[in-house]
Amino acid sequence: MKKEYIDLQVNGFAGVDFSTLELSYDSFMKAADAVFASGTAIFLPTIVTSDVPLYERNIGIIRDAVEKNGLQRAVPGVHLEGPFISRLPGAVGCHNPDFVRDCDPEWLLELLDRTGNYVKMMTIAAELDGAPELIKCANSRNITVSLGHHLATSADIKRCADAGAKTLTHLANGCPNMMHRHENPVWAGLAEDRLTAMLITDGHHLPGDLIKCMARIKTADKIIVTSDAAPVAGLPPGRYHMLNNDAILEENGKFHNPEKGCLVGSSASIADCAKFLESLEIFTPEELRKVTCLNAAKLIGIKL
Repeated sequence: MKKEYIDLQVNGFAGVDFSTLELSYDSFMKAADAVFASGTAIFLPTIVTSDVPLYERNIGIIRDAVEKNGLQRAVPGVHLEGPFISRLPGAVGCHNPDFVRDCDPEWLLELLDRTGNYVKMMTIAAELDGAPELIKCANSRNITVSLGHHLATSADIKRCADAGAKTLTHLANGCPNMMHRHENPVWAGLAEDRLTAMLITDGHHLPGDLIKCMARIKTADKIIVTSDAAPVAGLPPGRYHMLNNDAILEENGKFHNPEKGCLVGSSASIADCAKFLESLEIFTPEELRKVTCLNAAKLIGIKL
Protein backbone atom coordinates (compact mmCIF):
# COMPACT_ATOMS: atom_id res chain seq x y z
CA MET A 1 0.00 0.00 0.00
CA LYS A 2 1.42 3.36 -1.07
CA LYS A 3 2.06 5.74 1.81
CA GLU A 4 0.76 9.19 0.86
CA TYR A 5 0.68 11.61 3.77
CA ILE A 6 -1.47 14.72 4.14
CA ASP A 7 -0.49 17.28 6.78
CA LEU A 8 -3.01 19.97 7.74
CA GLN A 9 -0.64 21.96 9.95
CA VAL A 10 2.86 22.91 8.81
CA ASN A 11 4.15 26.15 10.37
CA GLY A 12 7.40 26.08 8.40
CA PHE A 13 10.25 23.79 7.45
CA ALA A 14 13.99 23.78 6.79
CA GLY A 15 14.50 27.08 8.62
CA VAL A 16 11.65 28.86 6.81
CA ASP A 17 8.87 30.39 8.93
CA PHE A 18 5.52 30.97 7.19
CA SER A 19 4.57 33.57 9.83
CA THR A 20 7.31 36.19 9.43
CA LEU A 21 7.82 39.18 7.18
CA GLU A 22 11.02 37.50 5.97
CA LEU A 23 8.97 34.97 3.99
CA SER A 24 9.59 35.25 0.25
CA TYR A 25 8.68 33.36 -2.90
CA ASP A 26 12.05 31.61 -2.92
CA SER A 27 12.05 30.73 0.77
CA PHE A 28 8.54 29.31 0.56
CA MET A 29 9.56 27.10 -2.36
CA LYS A 30 12.62 25.96 -0.41
CA ALA A 31 10.40 24.93 2.48
CA ALA A 32 7.78 23.31 0.23
CA ASP A 33 10.44 21.24 -1.53
CA ALA A 34 11.75 20.06 1.86
CA VAL A 35 8.23 19.17 3.02
CA PHE A 36 7.64 17.09 -0.11
CA ALA A 37 11.06 15.44 0.24
CA SER A 38 10.14 14.39 3.80
CA GLY A 39 7.30 12.24 2.47
CA THR A 40 4.36 14.65 2.63
CA ALA A 41 2.22 14.71 -0.52
CA ILE A 42 -0.26 17.45 0.43
CA PHE A 43 0.01 20.09 3.14
CA LEU A 44 -1.51 23.31 4.44
CA PRO A 45 1.06 26.04 5.19
CA THR A 46 0.03 27.38 8.59
CA ILE A 47 0.18 31.02 9.70
CA VAL A 48 0.03 31.46 13.46
CA THR A 49 -1.48 34.45 15.27
CA SER A 50 0.20 37.48 13.71
CA ASP A 51 -0.01 41.21 13.19
CA VAL A 52 -2.76 42.11 10.72
CA PRO A 53 -0.59 43.22 7.74
CA LEU A 54 1.29 39.92 7.69
CA TYR A 55 -1.74 37.83 6.79
CA GLU A 56 -2.45 39.42 3.43
CA ARG A 57 1.27 39.62 2.54
CA ASN A 58 2.18 36.02 3.35
CA ILE A 59 -0.97 34.42 2.02
CA GLY A 60 -0.31 36.29 -1.24
CA ILE A 61 3.29 35.07 -1.42
CA ILE A 62 2.27 31.46 -0.78
CA ARG A 63 -0.58 31.54 -3.28
CA ASP A 64 1.64 33.12 -5.95
CA ALA A 65 4.33 30.47 -5.49
CA VAL A 66 1.76 27.66 -5.57
CA GLU A 67 0.10 28.89 -8.76
CA LYS A 68 3.35 29.55 -10.61
CA ASN A 69 4.63 26.06 -9.82
CA GLY A 70 1.41 24.13 -10.44
CA LEU A 71 1.06 23.04 -6.81
CA GLN A 72 -2.64 23.73 -6.39
CA ARG A 73 -3.44 20.14 -5.47
CA ALA A 74 -0.40 19.71 -3.22
CA VAL A 75 -0.95 23.03 -1.41
CA PRO A 76 -4.70 23.70 -1.69
CA GLY A 77 -4.75 26.61 0.78
CA VAL A 78 -3.45 27.90 4.08
CA HIS A 79 -4.40 27.11 7.66
CA LEU A 80 -4.93 30.16 9.86
CA GLU A 81 -4.09 29.07 13.42
CA GLY A 82 -5.50 32.21 14.98
CA PRO A 83 -5.87 35.12 15.42
CA PHE A 84 -9.20 34.17 17.03
CA ILE A 85 -7.82 32.16 19.96
CA SER A 86 -7.54 32.55 23.73
CA ARG A 87 -5.23 35.24 25.09
CA LEU A 88 -4.73 33.40 28.37
CA PRO A 89 -1.40 31.79 29.34
CA GLY A 90 -1.29 28.11 28.54
CA ALA A 91 -4.15 28.27 26.08
CA VAL A 92 -2.36 30.83 23.91
CA GLY A 93 0.64 28.49 23.81
CA CYS A 94 3.60 29.94 21.94
CA HIS A 95 1.40 32.46 20.09
CA ASN A 96 1.84 36.19 20.76
CA PRO A 97 -1.17 37.31 22.86
CA ASP A 98 -0.75 40.89 21.60
CA PHE A 99 -1.94 39.76 18.16
CA VAL A 100 -4.99 37.80 19.33
CA ARG A 101 -8.28 39.25 18.05
CA ASP A 102 -11.93 39.04 19.04
CA CYS A 103 -14.22 37.24 16.59
CA ASP A 104 -14.70 39.49 13.57
CA PRO A 105 -16.46 37.93 10.55
CA GLU A 106 -16.21 41.19 8.59
CA TRP A 107 -12.40 41.24 8.96
CA LEU A 108 -12.26 37.61 7.86
CA LEU A 109 -14.37 38.24 4.75
CA GLU A 110 -12.24 41.22 3.78
CA LEU A 111 -9.08 39.14 4.13
CA LEU A 112 -10.56 36.34 2.04
CA ASP A 113 -11.64 38.77 -0.68
CA ARG A 114 -8.14 40.27 -0.84
CA THR A 115 -6.38 36.90 -0.97
CA GLY A 116 -8.56 34.98 -3.41
CA ASN A 117 -10.24 32.80 -0.77
CA TYR A 118 -6.96 30.94 -0.28
CA VAL A 119 -7.76 29.87 3.30
CA LYS A 120 -8.65 26.20 3.65
CA MET A 121 -8.75 25.85 7.43
CA MET A 122 -8.98 27.98 10.58
CA THR A 123 -8.36 27.31 14.25
CA ILE A 124 -10.46 29.32 16.71
CA ALA A 125 -11.16 29.18 20.45
CA ALA A 126 -14.59 27.74 21.15
CA GLU A 127 -15.36 29.96 24.15
CA LEU A 128 -15.03 33.30 22.31
CA ASP A 129 -18.04 35.58 22.04
CA GLY A 130 -19.31 35.32 18.48
CA ALA A 131 -17.60 31.99 17.76
CA PRO A 132 -20.72 30.35 16.21
CA GLU A 133 -21.25 33.32 13.89
CA LEU A 134 -17.58 33.27 12.86
CA ILE A 135 -17.79 29.54 12.15
CA LYS A 136 -20.85 29.97 9.95
CA CYS A 137 -19.10 32.81 8.10
CA ALA A 138 -16.02 30.66 7.49
CA ASN A 139 -18.12 27.68 6.39
CA SER A 140 -19.87 29.91 3.86
CA ARG A 141 -16.48 30.29 2.15
CA ASN A 142 -15.72 26.54 2.32
CA ILE A 143 -13.27 26.91 5.21
CA THR A 144 -13.01 24.01 7.65
CA VAL A 145 -13.12 25.31 11.22
CA SER A 146 -11.16 23.58 13.97
CA LEU A 147 -11.34 24.31 17.70
CA GLY A 148 -8.20 24.80 19.76
CA HIS A 149 -5.93 27.06 21.82
CA HIS A 150 -8.84 27.49 24.17
CA LEU A 151 -10.21 26.89 27.65
CA ALA A 152 -13.61 25.89 26.36
CA THR A 153 -16.34 24.16 28.33
CA SER A 154 -18.43 21.29 27.03
CA ALA A 155 -21.22 23.78 26.28
CA ASP A 156 -18.82 25.99 24.30
CA ILE A 157 -17.65 23.06 22.20
CA LYS A 158 -21.19 21.83 21.61
CA ARG A 159 -22.41 25.21 20.36
CA CYS A 160 -19.46 25.39 17.95
CA ALA A 161 -20.13 21.87 16.67
CA ASP A 162 -23.76 22.92 16.21
CA ALA A 163 -22.52 25.89 14.15
CA GLY A 164 -20.40 23.68 11.88
CA ALA A 165 -16.96 23.21 13.46
CA LYS A 166 -15.47 19.90 12.33
CA THR A 167 -12.20 19.23 14.16
CA LEU A 168 -10.07 19.82 17.24
CA THR A 169 -6.63 21.32 16.65
CA HIS A 170 -3.76 19.31 18.22
CA LEU A 171 -6.02 18.02 21.00
CA ALA A 172 -4.40 18.05 24.48
CA ASN A 173 -1.86 20.63 23.32
CA GLY A 174 -2.33 24.39 23.17
CA CYS A 175 -3.74 24.22 26.70
CA PRO A 176 -2.38 24.81 30.22
CA ASN A 177 -0.19 22.18 31.85
CA MET A 178 -2.53 22.23 34.87
CA MET A 179 -6.32 22.15 34.40
CA HIS A 180 -9.40 20.95 36.28
CA ARG A 181 -9.19 17.18 36.36
CA HIS A 182 -12.76 16.69 35.10
CA GLU A 183 -13.98 19.88 33.46
CA ASN A 184 -11.50 20.84 30.76
CA PRO A 185 -11.38 21.19 26.95
CA VAL A 186 -9.60 17.85 26.44
CA TRP A 187 -12.36 15.73 27.95
CA ALA A 188 -15.02 17.96 26.40
CA GLY A 189 -13.45 17.58 22.97
CA LEU A 190 -13.16 13.83 23.29
CA ALA A 191 -16.81 13.60 24.34
CA GLU A 192 -18.12 15.54 21.33
CA ASP A 193 -18.66 12.76 18.78
CA ARG A 194 -19.09 15.14 15.84
CA LEU A 195 -15.54 16.47 16.10
CA THR A 196 -12.48 14.78 14.63
CA ALA A 197 -9.35 15.00 16.80
CA MET A 198 -6.14 16.21 15.18
CA LEU A 199 -3.21 14.70 17.09
CA ILE A 200 0.53 15.44 17.00
CA THR A 201 2.07 11.99 17.29
CA ASP A 202 5.73 13.02 17.21
CA GLY A 203 6.54 11.33 20.52
CA HIS A 204 6.81 14.62 22.44
CA HIS A 205 3.43 16.33 22.26
CA LEU A 206 1.45 13.33 23.54
CA PRO A 207 2.53 10.23 25.49
CA GLY A 208 1.74 6.89 23.93
CA ASP A 209 -0.73 5.90 26.64
CA LEU A 210 -2.80 9.02 26.02
CA ILE A 211 -2.78 8.46 22.26
CA LYS A 212 -4.05 4.92 22.88
CA CYS A 213 -6.90 6.21 25.04
CA MET A 214 -7.82 8.86 22.47
CA ALA A 215 -7.79 6.24 19.73
CA ARG A 216 -10.21 4.07 21.67
CA ILE A 217 -12.60 6.99 22.16
CA LYS A 218 -12.45 8.59 18.71
CA THR A 219 -11.52 5.49 16.64
CA ALA A 220 -9.58 5.65 13.38
CA ASP A 221 -12.55 7.29 11.67
CA LYS A 222 -12.30 10.41 13.86
CA ILE A 223 -8.53 11.01 14.14
CA ILE A 224 -6.20 12.99 11.88
CA VAL A 225 -2.45 12.96 12.46
CA THR A 226 -0.62 16.25 11.95
CA SER A 227 3.01 17.20 12.46
CA ASP A 228 2.57 20.81 13.62
CA ALA A 229 6.03 21.17 12.07
CA ALA A 230 7.90 24.29 13.14
CA PRO A 231 10.52 26.02 10.97
CA VAL A 232 13.10 24.01 12.91
CA ALA A 233 12.00 20.80 11.17
CA GLY A 234 14.94 19.47 9.19
CA LEU A 235 17.54 21.45 11.17
CA PRO A 236 20.17 20.20 13.66
CA PRO A 237 19.79 20.47 17.46
CA GLY A 238 20.53 23.88 18.98
CA ARG A 239 19.02 27.17 20.11
CA TYR A 240 16.70 29.00 17.73
CA HIS A 241 14.47 32.07 17.71
CA MET A 242 11.36 30.92 15.89
CA LEU A 243 7.64 31.66 16.01
CA ASN A 244 8.42 34.57 18.35
CA ASN A 245 10.06 32.21 20.84
CA ASP A 246 13.60 31.61 22.08
CA ALA A 247 13.48 27.84 21.91
CA ILE A 248 15.72 24.81 22.14
CA LEU A 249 15.79 21.81 19.81
CA GLU A 250 17.01 18.86 21.83
CA GLU A 251 18.92 15.88 20.47
CA ASN A 252 15.76 13.77 20.80
CA GLY A 253 13.75 16.14 18.60
CA LYS A 254 11.85 18.00 21.32
CA PHE A 255 11.49 21.70 20.43
CA HIS A 256 10.45 23.83 23.40
CA ASN A 257 10.56 27.19 25.13
CA PRO A 258 11.91 26.47 28.65
CA GLU A 259 10.89 29.90 29.96
CA LYS A 260 7.23 29.46 29.00
CA GLY A 261 7.25 25.74 29.70
CA CYS A 262 5.64 24.95 26.36
CA LEU A 263 6.46 23.22 23.11
CA VAL A 264 6.97 25.40 20.02
CA GLY A 265 5.55 23.16 17.33
CA SER A 266 7.49 20.06 16.41
CA SER A 267 10.68 19.19 14.55
CA ALA A 268 8.99 16.21 12.92
CA SER A 269 7.50 15.53 9.52
CA ILE A 270 4.21 13.70 9.28
CA ALA A 271 6.18 10.64 8.13
CA ASP A 272 8.01 10.77 11.49
CA CYS A 273 4.67 11.06 13.28
CA ALA A 274 3.29 8.10 11.35
CA LYS A 275 6.34 6.04 12.30
CA PHE A 276 5.92 6.79 16.01
CA LEU A 277 2.20 6.06 15.85
CA GLU A 278 2.88 2.77 14.07
CA SER A 279 5.30 1.79 16.84
CA LEU A 280 2.45 2.00 19.37
CA GLU A 281 0.64 -0.84 17.57
CA ILE A 282 -2.75 0.80 18.03
CA PHE A 283 -3.95 0.79 14.43
CA THR A 284 -3.94 -1.66 11.54
CA PRO A 285 -2.13 -0.60 8.32
CA GLU A 286 -5.50 0.33 6.81
CA GLU A 287 -6.38 2.43 9.85
CA LEU A 288 -2.98 4.14 9.76
CA ARG A 289 -3.73 5.21 6.19
CA LYS A 290 -7.03 6.64 7.36
CA VAL A 291 -5.51 8.77 10.13
CA THR A 292 -2.48 9.97 8.12
CA CYS A 293 -4.17 10.57 4.77
CA LEU A 294 -7.75 9.59 3.97
CA ASN A 295 -9.51 11.41 6.81
CA ALA A 296 -7.64 14.64 6.08
CA ALA A 297 -8.40 14.37 2.37
CA LYS A 298 -12.11 13.95 3.08
CA LEU A 299 -12.11 16.84 5.54
CA ILE A 300 -10.71 19.39 3.08
CA GLY A 301 -12.30 17.96 -0.05
CA ILE A 302 -9.28 16.40 -1.75
CA LYS A 303 -9.90 13.51 -4.15
CA LEU A 304 -7.22 10.81 -4.05
